[in-house]
Parts: sequence; C-alpha cells; structure tokens
Amino acid sequence: MAYIERLLLSWKGVLESIAPIIAVILIISGGIIYGISSTQPAERRGKLQIVGINMIIGGIIIAAISGSAVLIRDISTDILKP
Repeated sequence: MAYIERLLLSWKGVLESIAPIIAVILIISGGIIYGISSTQPAERRGKLQIVGINMIIGGIIIAAISGSAVLIRDISTDILKP
C-alpha cells in the first residue's frame, strides 16, 4: 500500500511542476498557429483558426485548474466533514 501512495505522490509532483509549462506552451503555440492561419487559403484558414483557438482555450483551462488545485482540494475535503 505504501508503494501505491509513493507512486501517486510522485505523479502529483510531476503534474504540479509540468502543468504551468504545458499551459504556456499551448497558449503560445496556439497563438502562433492562429497567426499563421491568416496567410493560408480560406478553407485551410478556418481549420487552423479552430485549432489555434482550441489550443489557447486548453492552455487557459489547464492554467486555471493547476492554479486552483489546492483550493479545490481544500473545499472538497471540507464538504465531506460532518
């Protein structure tokens, strides 16, 4: 049982350290793809704009979740207390 706890704690540490980096990478690369899409023909432009916006939104969601993870954990543990 202790092995599983250590494994989960190590995953938690990795995810806490990597989530902000992934968020920034998604936001920046989404902006680059969105900017590049303006140089493409109309059919391809629409597809690239959708991909760029989805990457930006994904980066914002990851940043919001990783930034508020401690608050979410504290509130969820308080809900279960009598």
